[in-house]
Amino acid sequence: MMQQTDVEALGIGLEKPIENLFVADVYIELKTSAEGLTSEEAAARLAHFGENSIQKKKGKPLIWKFLANFTHLMAILLWIGGVVALIAQLPQLAIAIWLVNVINGLFSFWQEFQAEKAIEALGQLLPTYARVIRDGAEVKILAEELVPGDLIILAEGDRISADSRLVEDNDFRADQSILTGESHPAHKTKDVGHRTDLGRSEQPNLIFAGTNAASGACKAVVFATGMNTEFGKIADLTQNMVEVPSPLQLEMGRITRLVSAMAISMGVIFFVLAVLLAHVNITESFIFAMGMIVAFIPEGLLPTVTLSLAMGVKRMAKRNALIKRLSAVETLGCTTVICTDKTGTLTQNEMTVSDCWMVNQQITVTGVGYAPEGEIMAGETVISLAENQDMRKLLLAASLCNNSRLLPPSPEINHWNILGDPTEAALVVAARKGKIDLDAELSHSPRLRELPFESHRKRMSTIHQVSRDISDLEKLAYIKGAPKEVLDLCTHYLKDGEDVAMDEDTRKQVMAANDDYARKGLRVLAVAMRILTKDMGLSERLSDYTPDHIENNMTFLGLTVMADPPRVEVAAAVKKCHQAGIKIIMITGDYGLTAESIARRIGIIHSLQPRIVTGVELDEINDVDLKKALTEEIVFARVAPEQKLRVVTALQEMGNVVAVTGDGVNDSPALKKADIGIAMGISGTDVAKEAADMILTDDNFASIVNAVEEGRGVYNNIRKFATYILNSNVPEAVPFIVFLFAKGQIPLPLTVMQILAVDLGTDMIPAIALGVELPEEGVMQRPPRSQQEHLLNRPLLIRAFLFYGIMESAIAMSAFFFLYWQNGWPGIPMADSGEIYRMATTMTLGAIVVTQIGIVFNCRTERASVFKVGLFSNHMILIGIICELTVFSILIYTPFLHEIFNTAPIGLIEWAYLFMWVPVVILIDELRKAFLRNWDKRRLDKKHNKTEIEKGDS
Repeated sequence: MMQQTDVEALGIGLEKPIENLFVADVYIELKTSAEGLTSEEAAARLAHFGENSIQKKKGKPLIWKFLANFTHLMAILLWIGGVVALIAQLPQLAIAIWLVNVINGLFSFWQEFQAEKAIEALGQLLPTYARVIRDGAEVKILAEELVPGDLIILAEGDRISADSRLVEDNDFRADQSILTGESHPAHKTKDVGHRTDLGRSEQPNLIFAGTNAASGACKAVVFATGMNTEFGKIADLTQNMVEVPSPLQLEMGRITRLVSAMAISMGVIFFVLAVLLAHVNITESFIFAMGMIVAFIPEGLLPTVTLSLAMGVKRMAKRNALIKRLSAVETLGCTTVICTDKTGTLTQNEMTVSDCWMVNQQITVTGVGYAPEGEIMAGETVISLAENQDMRKLLLAASLCNNSRLLPPSPEINHWNILGDPTEAALVVAARKGKIDLDAELSHSPRLRELPFESHRKRMSTIHQVSRDISDLEKLAYIKGAPKEVLDLCTHYLKDGEDVAMDEDTRKQVMAANDDYARKGLRVLAVAMRILTKDMGLSERLSDYTPDHIENNMTFLGLTVMADPPRVEVAAAVKKCHQAGIKIIMITGDYGLTAESIARRIGIIHSLQPRIVTGVELDEINDVDLKKALTEEIVFARVAPEQKLRVVTALQEMGNVVAVTGDGVNDSPALKKADIGIAMGISGTDVAKEAADMILTDDNFASIVNAVEEGRGVYNNIRKFATYILNSNVPEAVPFIVFLFAKGQIPLPLTVMQILAVDLGTDMIPAIALGVELPEEGVMQRPPRSQQEHLLNRPLLIRAFLFYGIMESAIAMSAFFFLYWQNGWPGIPMADSGEIYRMATTMTLGAIVVTQIGIVFNCRTERASVFKVGLFSNHMILIGIICELTVFSILIYTPFLHEIFNTAPIGLIEWAYLFMWVPVVILIDELRKAFLRNWDKRRLDKKHNKTEIEKGDS
């Protein structure tokens, strides 16, 4: 059943949003009551609205995903190549080519096999049961049976099952990190909301499906279920994302078309030449043309690319980045923009007290995170709280007026952790750094009563019993909360152990300090205390200890200042991104000032007045203005999932390759839309991980930068082995040309099966070895490659075909003629069959194999000398050369392979002739590289001199 908007389905035309209604009006508008729905009405609404569940859209069947690995352009080219081989009466070649295609397709499918579980993961996040009031009584029902108008009951630890409006609250806090990405529990209240600058998830009287009750209790009326919840809308956005090909996939398609056109053109040209010039009959000419087409199809390119990407995945895993989709490896290398969350990615996600401010002193607290390791310092001096009682009272009050706990490392969790609110936990950690024994203090001053936080009071208080040995001193009240609200209750402040009357100048001094910290994006809490004595006329009944009686005549102790500190290594990573031409945009659910402060500290922004755009403001910006704003320094704060998606879409429309980080359900649409979705491995939800292309195992932004570096290295390596693989096409084609124009005087120097032995045998391991070359020095000093720059560009093709290809062809043909020369040619005609002919074709094959040894060294660098990077520094290349020679030796020394590959054993003289060309090939290319380096230097010098002349003229 198609669900409509739930409120509309009830026949309600709300004049105000539901968060702006009073509790009584909520019951009226949703046609329910404090007694809940009747069973009959609930059943009717369930039939009308449908189940409270995430509806999954039918996706592409698994079989089609499997077949996609065998039907892309390069795979189709290889299928056709096999058919051509059959037509050319080479069934063994056809089988070999098809096997390559099958093995490569299976390998790719296995590597990328990640079932689309994002929606299933969303469903798993919803709870199984919910507590509701129906027919005036509390009952437990399946969460799927919730309907709009149901009155639900929530307590600490419960999972929230549907979007609801609070009607009763008892210090209720909701953990909405799964929706907002922010770890701080949000305080919720039944009070009417009137603020227009808040996003939907920020409304203090609304709670949402899929989130959790962090503390307290409440009752709420359901107003949206299933796909109409915020959770459901995110699921719908995620399902509607259309996957687009990666840059590498697009480039491989272009290469396939280029190679196909080249191979077919060569086949047609030589078919025509064979018929018209060599006067070969049409049947033989056609078979000859088919052989040329097969020779020009680089059968080894696709498996080499696949294996190189897979090895890139392995290297990235060692650098804390798990890649789910092979093509994502290269996409990282051309990333131009990274849209990153703040909490946990750029920051520690561990609130830390950094400063404490008192009227007559300012204290610094060192150390970051939840580990109680650090010092209390006044300037450069470490202080003891035994000698600074004012500071001790401040930290003691802040940690006793507190509901959090600090947990030491355990076998399950090897680091310090917390239970409760992160802000409160930071105060406990600060007290522990000051050597305050909180267990002893609680034993000495046990808590008697708590006055919980309320949104209208903006503070909480606790009342503690005090040791009996102090005359007429019975109880202490501690209070912490928003600075202005706490300060308004204070009549005195603590200075040097004495209570001093609060005057207006001191109040202004306190608020000035608070405003200064707030402008830096820091979180500030004020702390105060009050001594409760017998002569104050307080009742013996603790229930009489209300805010009105307790929260007045307080003594101001000070301000505690805290923040979620940036990760230590992030600033260097951000600088590295900027040097690499990558723009970083922070998109966070936190407040603008906090986001700006962190962005400035780690170097994302530098201008004095960067643009800070909130979710509410983003809704008012049209697409043209948004794209203009994205060219400047900008930070997005308090944004909703669809807004984050809009930013990503705008960046892509501007021609950017966009990487997006995220950990919550709210991030999944943007993660799926991005060119590279990056989920957090530690704090990330299953939904985010399923939607992403890459998972950070350490939740660290610096790991993204490492992955980008690896991605750039992978792309450069693909170009290296593409050069290596393509250049051998020329010496594979030249023998056919020689045979054609010799009109039978020269036998065919190389057979089609020998070509296949090169493409899928001897060339494979050395090509893969080029794929494990480490990123070149300075790869992160260059801007991302342009999307207009092709993998097979003109310089690469000239180098592969016209330089290496012609050189290798000349050496291969010389080896062919050398064998015949040893056996009496030109005095004796060249044999076109028998042992001598097989030895001659073996020499042609051997020359290609051995020459490729020199060329694999040459391909390691484009301009730098291979001796500078170390001739033997890539051990995988040495292994590849051994494998190459082993395969060649098997082909020529295994008798049953002689007939299949037209090979024969050769002697030491022949081996010596072949190997003498290896240093020649390397030295010739070293001369080319030296010329290019000198050319570059002269060009730069000329440009520099021209600049100096222009400066002199001016």
